[in-house]
Amino acid sequence: MKIPKRLLPLVEEGIIDDVLNQLMSGKEATVYRVRCGDEIRCAKVYKEATKRSFKKASQYTEGRKGRSSRRARAMEKGSKYGKSQQEEAWQNAEVDALYTLAEHDVRVPQPYGCFDGVLLMELITDEEGDVAPRLNDVVMPAEQAIEDHALMMIYIMRMLCAGIVHGDLSEFNVLVDAYGPVVIDLPQAVDASANNNAKAMLLRDVNNITSYYAQFAPTLALTKFGEEMWALYEAGELSDTTKLTGQFAEDTQSADVETVLAEIQAAFEQEQDRLAYLKEAAEQD
Repeated sequence: MKIPKRLLPLVEEGIIDDVLNQLMSGKEATVYRVRCGDEIRCAKVYKEATKRSFKKASQYTEGRKGRSSRRARAMEKGSKYGKSQQEEAWQNAEVDALYTLAEHDVRVPQPYGCFDGVLLMELITDEEGDVAPRLNDVVMPAEQAIEDHALMMIYIMRMLCAGIVHGDLSEFNVLVDAYGPVVIDLPQAVDASANNNAKAMLLRDVNNITSYYAQFAPTLALTKFGEEMWALYEAGELSDTTKLTGQFAEDTQSADVETVLAEIQAAFEQEQDRLAYLKEAAEQD
């Protein structure tokens, strides 16, 4: 295929040897299958801020620490330099999250570096060597759904222990290979301790994943893993080896109205994004 403009510098520098085909185009990036020497990898080309349709990005970037005080001040002021640093921070967030989560035994694609808005990383494949399907394209028996759901809850828990909330986790941001689910798409990763929206986003992530698996194993819909995780996290009692039960006793004495409203709004926006994704996928077909 014709080499996309954003990938041309990487080809000229010998980082990429050939661009094979486009895999997908989403709200924040376009992903290509590329050849690097003897390996087939994927190249994620981030869209510019003016072309991204990712809604309310400020909710996700709240609490992110700048790499220097000068950069942080520029980002706050919204200057031209500050905007360029915001873009760099948006892209670096995914690279940093991938390395951090791998250290916490969360299955994510292996990153190979980010070059001028292009993230090179491992291509997740199925047993035949084809691109692994997204979770939303996978149908499974109840036993498999329960097993994979339990694994995803462990991954989300380990992410939280690493101080990270995915923030946009759903059946569209999980690939499934021969070894099980792989978490992808992390540029919007949230700082769990510094972002006021972290709890609502964590609960939404858990609910999205649980709702999908509950199609095949309805009893999963009764679990409360998100609430259990957050309560343990706030109490400083959550670790990578915590044994979750999926049970949580709600506090009926007081209601956090702001959190409830945030969860409702977040769920609405997630559904809008899901419908937009389905529409875009249908148009590409």
